[in-house]
Amino acid sequence: MRKLFGTDGIRGVAGEYPLDDRTVYAIGRALGDHLPAGPRRVVLGLDTRESSPGIAALLSHGLQASGVKTESAGVLPTPGIAYLTHTQAFSAGVVISASHNPWRDNGIKVFGHDGYKLPDAVELEIEAEIFSLLNETPEGKISIEIKRGPRPLQEAYVNSLARTIPGANHLRVVVDCANGAASAIAPELFARCGVNADFTHSAPNGRNINENCGALHPEIVAREVVARKADLGICFDGDADRALFADHTGKVVNGDAVMLLLARDLQRRGELVNNTVVATTMSNMGLEIALRAEGIKMLRAPVGDKYVLEEMIKSGAVLGGEQSGHIILSREATTGDGLLTAIHVLTLLAAGERPLSGLVADLKVFPQTIKNVRVREKPPLDQIPEVARAIQAAEQKLNSNGRINVRYSGTESLARVMVEAEDERTMKALADSIAAAIEAALGAGAAAGH
Repeated sequence: MRKLFGTDGIRGVAGEYPLDDRTVYAIGRALGDHLPAGPRRVVLGLDTRESSPGIAALLSHGLQASGVKTESAGVLPTPGIAYLTHTQAFSAGVVISASHNPWRDNGIKVFGHDGYKLPDAVELEIEAEIFSLLNETPEGKISIEIKRGPRPLQEAYVNSLARTIPGANHLRVVVDCANGAASAIAPELFARCGVNADFTHSAPNGRNINENCGALHPEIVAREVVARKADLGICFDGDADRALFADHTGKVVNGDAVMLLLARDLQRRGELVNNTVVATTMSNMGLEIALRAEGIKMLRAPVGDKYVLEEMIKSGAVLGGEQSGHIILSREATTGDGLLTAIHVLTLLAAGERPLSGLVADLKVFPQTIKNVRVREKPPLDQIPEVARAIQAAEQKLNSNGRINVRYSGTESLARVMVEAEDERTMKALADSIAAAIEAALGAGAAAGH
């Protein structure tokens, strides 16, 4: 079982284990030792947190100690580093970002030379060496300056996305950059695509990333759309690997609706391979029903875009994603890309006669709630009798007219309880009962020994 890597890299509070100086340096050395033979080059990208440059410098120092040359692309979305890694012959790509987490957190995401996230088995091997290196890495502050790489690295990614969108100049769009990585390139990209866009939360100061903005708070851009009488709202998370939307009425449109929209378009063009879409255990039953009505099969993968991609490769699907807004278009990208998703949605809106609300009007969403419970440890949930009993009782109550999914977060010390039901009262009651059982057994204030 991995101890450092979660579903999306290594995360923690900046300056604290596992993002203290010694461990970050060891991560760099261990990663360098696991790169393939030959010219070994790693490209580094950052989000806008004040801790990101320092972590990147320490990681670069560790990589260089393993004989690896590093280049910095500066502030760039996570999918931009994935793109550069496999198109510019880098041995690996690393992003310093904690995605949607608060500014005090940070993280390290790694892409292999092919632009895909590392397999779990490789992460386990790297972890083993990290722990070994921690025993020999000297104590004390490690300090090194990281120099930004050439602007062409950023331009290469922008060029890969930029395209003329006929009719886009007739749309009025509000774009929330979450004071994150999208701030660095979204204005240039949208201008090159001919999009008439107003940008909000695009002035990062190191501490305002994701703060009451972006994909964590899509209701903010939704209100702006209504206030400005715009046609569409787009909001990114801190590293811009996901996007959520708002229609002209101010209704939030999540990843499930976007998958339905894109699946129909790909099917219409004869490009939806095997008529299959890959979602996750968190996607709403309503999406599955709407896709089935179009003759499209929906497969479910564990939460995490790397697991969605694994199932896409296995099934041959070219479209997959998460309710949270990670959308993977595998013919164009090796990971979720919020900017690419936004361009596809804009293209459909600009070409059609219906607004976004009309394009997804038939998606009937089952009432769904997600309750987060902070936990002190993560033992298998089915091995905790009181939790297992609560889940079983809830499933009997639903009698197949809904869904329950209980899992640990891969990036935070949380248990997530998701319940879908035909009515909200039942949904909330069942979610509360399961969450209470988890809190009693594993909550920070619960007695040890469960």
